[in-house]
Amino acid sequence: MTAGREEPEVPDLDGRPHIEVRGLTMAYGDFVLMRDVSFTVRRGDIFFIIGGSGSGKSTLLRHMIGLAEPAAGEVRIGGEPITGAPPDVKDRLLRRMGILYQSGGLWSSMTLAENVTVPLEEFTDLGREEIRKLVSLKLALVGLRGLEEHYPSELSGGMQRRAGLARALALDPEILLFDEPSAGLDPITSRRLDELIRELRDSLGATVVIVSHELPSIFGIGTNCVFLDAESRTVRATGHPAELRDRTGDPVLRRFLTRGEDSMPEGCR
Repeated sequence: MTAGREEPEVPDLDGRPHIEVRGLTMAYGDFVLMRDVSFTVRRGDIFFIIGGSGSGKSTLLRHMIGLAEPAAGEVRIGGEPITGAPPDVKDRLLRRMGILYQSGGLWSSMTLAENVTVPLEEFTDLGREEIRKLVSLKLALVGLRGLEEHYPSELSGGMQRRAGLARALALDPEILLFDEPSAGLDPITSRRLDELIRELRDSLGATVVIVSHELPSIFGIGTNCVFLDAESRTVRATGHPAELRDRTGDPVLRRFLTRGEDSMPEGCR
């Protein structure tokens, strides 16, 4: 068990697939990065994409949101293919998603309020006052009430991630996707971000997909995961993170999920 972190109970998910990845092959020209990748993300999951460096975790996320096309296979959102979909269908499916990139993806020349306003102005017909109220609500949801007029440079790294999350929430997405949200954050800030993600999943009923190699986050809030193996270039395992760690007989997977600590002498851990 990870010290200082309570591992989540598996929630009572309804089992319905929200995202389906079927036989996906990701390639750059003739170089195959991953082949025959298949897994299902259930509604309400906090689903982690894990694996070592070079295993294609962030590339898989790009395929899942339709920003990259696979060499083979497909991704379905709520039963509808986003892979190979015409632009209007892809845009409609993307509006059901909120995406937080590692950097937070904020425009430095805009205030927090202006950053969150952009998708509301672009994709809705709401009036100025309605948008202002919604922006304040989204910032309050992530603990940034009263900071509407601050610029990203005036915030800590953790607060910038929260602001990026507020923008990702602007259009009330049913799916939230994160690319290494805890990268570069101290352990306390990282834990607070994890707690916020879980609270938003619970309160909004969203499905969450996270690319990460941070074990405290994976075991702290994860309900399911897929492990991508750079050596075999395919999926090595899927399942609840803690159950995989405790029950797997696969030395590669176990070494990743324990950081090799189970094979170290007691005094060196």
